[in-house]
Amino acid sequence: MPRTRVARTLPAAPAEVWKVLNDPYHQERWWPRVRRIEGVDLDRFTQVLGTARGKGVRADFRIVRREEEELLQWEQELEDSPFERLLDEAVTTFTLAPDGDGGTVVSVELAQRLRGWSRLTPFLFKGAAKRQLGEALEGLEAALGGPQR
Repeated sequence: MPRTRVARTLPAAPAEVWKVLNDPYHQERWWPRVRRIEGVDLDRFTQVLGTARGKGVRADFRIVRREEEELLQWEQELEDSPFERLLDEAVTTFTLAPDGDGGTVVSVELAQRLRGWSRLTPFLFKGAAKRQLGEALEGLEAALGGPQR
């Protein structure tokens, strides 16, 4: 099971980071390729992702754990989705910790259980996940008013 983790110190207090991270509607501002958020409920949301060809792909998520200003974890619902043939499981976990200087260390981990032929190429999934998570943290920093890269 490939696990990919990246971390970044953001120049914002944990409460400020939490406000953006915990509200799915903000994902349009910081999560890579998200064009729109739909179906937001207390423990569910749907991302509409933009493809290179301009089409939209729906990805449904269920929030599994939420600890205010400390941890947020969501799991992708794969059944009957375009991702089902590649993945048996995909869980994203964010952890927040004060850095001691008024900022927040944000760590994000994506754990994927691969399915079918994708099990033969875990390095491809790990590389793609590392890029995606890095872009997400850059986007989160920009959404919080930090430097844009």
